[in-house]
Amino acid sequence: MKKILTILLAMTMALALAACGGAKNATAESTQAAANSSGVEDGVLTIAMECAYAPYNWTQSDDSNGAVPIKDSTEYANGYDVMIAKKICEANGWELEVVRTDWDSLVPGVQTGIYDAVIAGQSMTAERMEQVDFAGPYYYASIVCVTKADSPYASAKGISDLSGGSCTAQIATIWYDSMLPQIKDAKIQTAAETAPAMLMALETGTVDFICTDMPTAMGAVSAYPDMVILDFTDSDDNFAADEGDINIGVSVMKGNTALKEAIDSVLSTMTADDFNAIMDQAIAIQPLSE
Repeated sequence: MKKILTILLAMTMALALAACGGAKNATAESTQAAANSSGVEDGVLTIAMECAYAPYNWTQSDDSNGAVPIKDSTEYANGYDVMIAKKICEANGWELEVVRTDWDSLVPGVQTGIYDAVIAGQSMTAERMEQVDFAGPYYYASIVCVTKADSPYASAKGISDLSGGSCTAQIATIWYDSMLPQIKDAKIQTAAETAPAMLMALETGTVDFICTDMPTAMGAVSAYPDMVILDFTDSDDNFAADEGDINIGVSVMKGNTALKEAIDSVLSTMTADDFNAIMDQAIAIQPLSE
Protein backbone atom coordinates (compact mmCIF):
# COMPACT_ATOMS: atom_id res chain seq x y z
CA MET A 1 0.00 0.00 0.00
CA LYS A 2 2.80 2.36 0.96
CA LYS A 3 4.51 1.58 -2.32
CA ILE A 4 1.35 2.50 -4.28
CA LEU A 5 1.03 5.79 -2.36
CA THR A 6 4.67 6.62 -3.05
CA ILE A 7 4.17 6.04 -6.77
CA LEU A 8 1.02 8.15 -6.83
CA LEU A 9 2.77 10.98 -4.97
CA ALA A 10 5.70 10.93 -7.39
CA MET A 11 3.33 11.05 -10.36
CA THR A 12 1.44 14.00 -8.84
CA MET A 13 4.67 15.94 -8.28
CA ALA A 14 5.84 15.22 -11.82
CA LEU A 15 2.56 16.48 -13.25
CA ALA A 16 2.75 19.61 -11.11
CA LEU A 17 6.30 20.33 -12.23
CA ALA A 18 5.35 19.75 -15.86
CA ALA A 19 2.40 22.10 -15.50
CA CYS A 20 4.61 24.72 -13.85
CA GLY A 21 7.23 24.36 -16.55
CA GLY A 22 4.56 24.58 -19.20
CA ALA A 23 3.23 27.77 -17.64
CA LYS A 24 6.72 29.29 -17.62
CA ASN A 25 7.30 28.26 -21.22
CA ALA A 26 3.91 29.65 -22.21
CA THR A 27 4.71 32.95 -20.48
CA ALA A 28 8.12 33.12 -22.18
CA GLU A 29 6.57 32.29 -25.54
CA SER A 30 3.86 34.89 -24.98
CA THR A 31 6.46 37.54 -24.11
CA GLN A 32 8.53 36.61 -27.15
CA ALA A 33 5.47 36.73 -29.40
CA ALA A 34 4.59 40.17 -28.07
CA ALA A 35 8.14 41.36 -28.72
CA ASN A 36 8.10 39.97 -32.24
CA SER A 37 4.74 41.56 -33.00
CA SER A 38 6.10 44.96 -31.95
CA GLY A 39 9.13 44.74 -34.23
CA VAL A 40 11.62 44.33 -31.38
CA GLU A 41 12.49 40.62 -31.35
CA ASP A 42 14.63 40.49 -28.19
CA GLY A 43 12.67 42.97 -26.07
CA VAL A 44 15.57 45.45 -26.23
CA LEU A 45 15.14 48.59 -28.31
CA THR A 46 18.59 49.41 -29.67
CA ILE A 47 18.77 53.02 -30.80
CA ALA A 48 21.58 55.08 -32.29
CA MET A 49 22.56 58.72 -31.79
CA GLU A 50 25.69 60.85 -31.86
CA CYS A 51 25.71 61.50 -28.12
CA ALA A 52 27.22 64.87 -29.09
CA TYR A 53 24.26 66.95 -30.23
CA ALA A 54 22.90 68.84 -27.21
CA PRO A 55 20.15 69.37 -26.28
CA TYR A 56 18.95 66.38 -28.34
CA ASN A 57 21.66 64.07 -27.01
CA TRP A 58 25.03 64.22 -25.30
CA THR A 59 27.65 62.18 -23.43
CA GLN A 60 28.26 62.44 -19.69
CA SER A 61 30.43 60.60 -17.19
CA ASP A 62 27.71 59.30 -14.83
CA ASP A 63 24.04 58.37 -14.67
CA SER A 64 22.85 61.65 -13.14
CA ASN A 65 19.55 63.16 -14.30
CA GLY A 66 18.38 59.82 -15.66
CA ALA A 67 21.24 59.19 -18.11
CA VAL A 68 21.57 55.67 -19.55
CA PRO A 69 24.71 53.64 -20.34
CA ILE A 70 26.23 53.86 -23.81
CA LYS A 71 26.90 50.40 -25.23
CA ASP A 72 30.56 49.28 -25.14
CA SER A 73 31.48 52.33 -23.10
CA THR A 74 31.91 53.49 -19.51
CA GLU A 75 30.02 56.69 -20.35
CA TYR A 76 26.33 57.62 -20.35
CA ALA A 77 23.91 59.26 -22.78
CA ASN A 78 21.30 61.86 -21.91
CA GLY A 79 19.23 64.54 -23.57
CA TYR A 80 15.86 65.00 -25.22
CA ASP A 81 16.28 61.93 -27.44
CA VAL A 82 17.09 59.72 -24.46
CA MET A 83 14.09 61.07 -22.53
CA ILE A 84 11.77 60.31 -25.44
CA ALA A 85 13.33 56.87 -25.96
CA LYS A 86 12.75 56.01 -22.30
CA LYS A 87 9.07 56.91 -22.61
CA ILE A 88 8.72 54.73 -25.71
CA CYS A 89 10.40 51.79 -23.99
CA GLU A 90 8.42 52.12 -20.76
CA ALA A 91 5.12 52.14 -22.67
CA ASN A 92 6.06 49.05 -24.70
CA GLY A 93 7.79 47.07 -21.96
CA TRP A 94 11.19 47.19 -23.68
CA GLU A 95 14.68 47.65 -22.32
CA LEU A 96 16.67 50.54 -23.83
CA GLU A 97 20.12 50.23 -25.37
CA VAL A 98 21.96 53.28 -26.73
CA VAL A 99 24.66 53.00 -29.41
CA ARG A 100 26.94 55.96 -30.09
CA THR A 101 27.86 56.59 -33.73
CA ASP A 102 28.61 59.47 -36.07
CA TRP A 103 25.90 61.35 -37.96
CA ASP A 104 26.65 59.85 -41.37
CA SER A 105 26.33 56.31 -39.99
CA LEU A 106 22.82 56.73 -38.61
CA VAL A 107 20.75 55.98 -41.71
CA PRO A 108 22.99 53.18 -43.07
CA GLY A 109 22.99 51.54 -39.64
CA VAL A 110 19.21 51.38 -39.37
CA GLN A 111 18.96 50.25 -43.00
CA THR A 112 21.22 47.27 -42.34
CA GLY A 113 19.68 46.39 -38.98
CA ILE A 114 22.70 47.23 -36.83
CA TYR A 115 20.21 48.97 -34.56
CA ASP A 116 16.42 49.09 -34.42
CA ALA A 117 15.90 52.82 -34.68
CA VAL A 118 17.53 56.22 -34.78
CA ILE A 119 16.39 58.82 -32.28
CA ALA A 120 18.85 61.60 -32.96
CA GLY A 121 17.14 64.83 -33.96
CA GLN A 122 16.66 63.77 -37.59
CA SER A 123 14.44 65.84 -39.86
CA MET A 124 11.78 63.85 -41.71
CA THR A 125 12.92 64.96 -45.15
CA ALA A 126 11.64 63.45 -48.40
CA GLU A 127 15.16 62.21 -49.18
CA ARG A 128 15.48 60.37 -45.87
CA MET A 129 11.97 58.93 -46.20
CA GLU A 130 13.10 57.20 -49.39
CA GLN A 131 15.71 55.36 -47.32
CA VAL A 132 13.93 54.67 -44.03
CA ASP A 133 10.47 54.83 -42.49
CA PHE A 134 9.69 57.46 -39.86
CA ALA A 135 7.58 57.35 -36.72
CA GLY A 136 6.53 60.67 -35.25
CA PRO A 137 7.14 63.55 -35.34
CA TYR A 138 8.44 63.75 -31.79
CA TYR A 139 9.38 67.43 -32.08
CA TYR A 140 8.63 70.42 -34.32
CA ALA A 141 11.82 72.43 -34.86
CA SER A 142 11.81 75.70 -36.79
CA ILE A 143 14.95 76.76 -38.70
CA VAL A 144 16.92 79.68 -37.25
CA CYS A 145 20.36 81.25 -37.32
CA VAL A 146 22.69 82.04 -34.42
CA THR A 147 25.25 84.85 -34.29
CA LYS A 148 27.28 86.73 -31.68
CA ALA A 149 25.49 89.46 -29.75
CA ASP A 150 28.06 92.05 -30.85
CA SER A 151 27.94 91.01 -34.51
CA PRO A 152 26.61 93.42 -37.17
CA TYR A 153 24.27 90.57 -38.14
CA ALA A 154 22.62 90.51 -34.69
CA SER A 155 20.05 93.06 -35.86
CA ALA A 156 19.03 91.05 -38.95
CA LYS A 157 15.26 90.97 -39.55
CA GLY A 158 15.32 88.44 -42.37
CA ILE A 159 17.67 86.22 -44.33
CA SER A 160 18.37 89.01 -46.85
CA ASP A 161 20.08 90.92 -44.03
CA LEU A 162 22.58 88.06 -43.77
CA SER A 163 23.80 88.56 -47.34
CA GLY A 164 27.57 88.43 -47.69
CA GLY A 165 28.19 86.89 -44.29
CA SER A 166 30.40 83.89 -43.70
CA CYS A 167 28.52 80.90 -42.33
CA THR A 168 28.38 77.18 -41.75
CA ALA A 169 26.18 74.40 -40.37
CA GLN A 170 26.53 70.74 -39.51
CA ILE A 171 27.43 68.37 -42.32
CA ALA A 172 24.68 66.33 -44.05
CA THR A 173 21.86 68.45 -42.64
CA ILE A 174 19.16 70.52 -44.31
CA TRP A 175 20.67 73.55 -42.60
CA TYR A 176 23.83 73.22 -44.66
CA ASP A 177 22.47 71.64 -47.83
CA SER A 178 19.18 73.53 -48.24
CA MET A 179 19.01 76.60 -46.00
CA LEU A 180 22.36 78.38 -46.24
CA PRO A 181 22.25 78.41 -50.08
CA GLN A 182 19.06 80.49 -49.81
CA ILE A 183 21.05 83.42 -48.39
CA LYS A 184 22.22 85.65 -51.24
CA ASP A 185 25.99 85.92 -51.60
CA ALA A 186 26.53 83.91 -48.44
CA LYS A 187 30.14 82.85 -47.91
CA ILE A 188 29.43 79.24 -47.02
CA GLN A 189 32.38 77.62 -45.29
CA THR A 190 33.20 73.92 -44.94
CA ALA A 191 30.48 72.06 -43.08
CA ALA A 192 31.12 71.26 -39.42
CA GLU A 193 31.46 67.57 -38.57
CA THR A 194 29.38 67.91 -35.39
CA ALA A 195 27.03 70.36 -33.70
CA PRO A 196 29.68 71.31 -31.08
CA ALA A 197 32.16 72.00 -33.90
CA MET A 198 29.57 74.21 -35.59
CA LEU A 199 29.09 76.22 -32.40
CA MET A 200 32.83 76.51 -31.86
CA ALA A 201 33.23 77.93 -35.38
CA LEU A 202 30.89 80.74 -34.37
CA GLU A 203 32.35 81.22 -30.90
CA THR A 204 35.91 81.56 -32.25
CA GLY A 205 34.90 83.97 -35.01
CA THR A 206 35.59 81.56 -37.87
CA VAL A 207 32.11 82.40 -39.22
CA ASP A 208 29.66 85.27 -38.74
CA PHE A 209 26.64 83.04 -38.14
CA ILE A 210 25.43 79.47 -38.25
CA CYS A 211 22.16 77.86 -39.31
CA THR A 212 20.48 75.25 -37.13
CA ASP A 213 17.12 74.38 -35.59
CA MET A 214 15.49 76.07 -32.62
CA PRO A 215 16.32 73.47 -29.94
CA THR A 216 20.01 73.45 -30.89
CA ALA A 217 19.99 77.24 -30.92
CA MET A 218 18.32 77.38 -27.51
CA GLY A 219 20.95 75.03 -26.15
CA ALA A 220 23.67 77.18 -27.73
CA VAL A 221 22.62 80.47 -26.14
CA SER A 222 22.24 78.67 -22.81
CA ALA A 223 25.83 77.46 -23.05
CA TYR A 224 27.26 80.58 -24.71
CA PRO A 225 25.69 83.79 -23.30
CA ASP A 226 27.41 85.87 -26.01
CA MET A 227 25.28 84.24 -28.72
CA VAL A 228 21.81 85.30 -29.89
CA ILE A 229 19.11 83.57 -31.94
CA LEU A 230 17.91 85.04 -35.24
CA ASP A 231 14.35 83.76 -35.69
CA PHE A 232 12.64 84.91 -38.87
CA THR A 233 9.58 82.69 -38.44
CA ASP A 234 7.11 85.59 -38.48
CA SER A 235 8.83 87.33 -41.38
CA ASP A 236 8.16 87.02 -45.09
CA ASP A 237 11.94 87.10 -45.46
CA ASN A 238 12.48 83.63 -44.00
CA PHE A 239 13.95 80.31 -45.10
CA ALA A 240 11.75 78.26 -47.42
CA ALA A 241 11.20 74.96 -45.61
CA ASP A 242 8.52 72.31 -45.79
CA GLU A 243 7.08 70.23 -42.95
CA GLY A 244 9.65 67.51 -43.46
CA ASP A 245 12.40 70.02 -42.78
CA ILE A 246 11.06 71.01 -39.37
CA ASN A 247 9.42 67.76 -38.22
CA ILE A 248 11.81 65.59 -36.21
CA GLY A 249 11.15 61.84 -36.34
CA VAL A 250 12.30 58.38 -35.30
CA SER A 251 13.70 56.41 -38.22
CA VAL A 252 13.29 52.63 -38.53
CA MET A 253 14.09 50.11 -41.25
CA LYS A 254 11.90 50.32 -44.34
CA GLY A 255 8.95 47.98 -43.96
CA ASN A 256 9.22 47.55 -40.17
CA THR A 257 5.60 48.56 -39.76
CA ALA A 258 5.22 46.85 -36.39
CA LEU A 259 7.98 48.89 -34.79
CA LYS A 260 6.85 52.13 -36.41
CA GLU A 261 3.31 51.60 -35.12
CA ALA A 262 4.53 50.68 -31.63
CA ILE A 263 6.52 53.91 -31.45
CA ASP A 264 3.70 55.97 -32.94
CA SER A 265 1.30 54.54 -30.36
CA VAL A 266 3.31 56.45 -27.75
CA LEU A 267 4.18 59.62 -29.66
CA SER A 268 0.61 60.11 -30.89
CA THR A 269 -0.57 60.59 -27.30
CA MET A 270 1.82 63.52 -26.78
CA THR A 271 1.22 67.16 -27.73
CA ALA A 272 3.58 69.91 -28.87
CA ASP A 273 3.37 71.29 -25.33
CA ASP A 274 4.49 67.91 -23.97
CA PHE A 275 7.46 67.88 -26.35
CA ASN A 276 8.40 71.46 -25.46
CA ALA A 277 8.27 70.73 -21.74
CA ILE A 278 10.66 67.79 -22.13
CA MET A 279 12.95 69.85 -24.37
CA ASP A 280 13.05 72.63 -21.74
CA GLN A 281 14.10 70.02 -19.20
CA ALA A 282 16.86 68.75 -21.51
CA ILE A 283 18.18 72.27 -22.11
CA ALA A 284 18.20 72.95 -18.36
CA ILE A 285 20.42 69.95 -17.59
CA GLN A 286 22.70 69.86 -20.64
CA PRO A 287 26.33 69.78 -19.50
CA LEU A 288 27.44 73.14 -20.93
CA SER A 289 24.61 74.98 -19.16
CA GLU A 290 25.44 73.69 -15.66
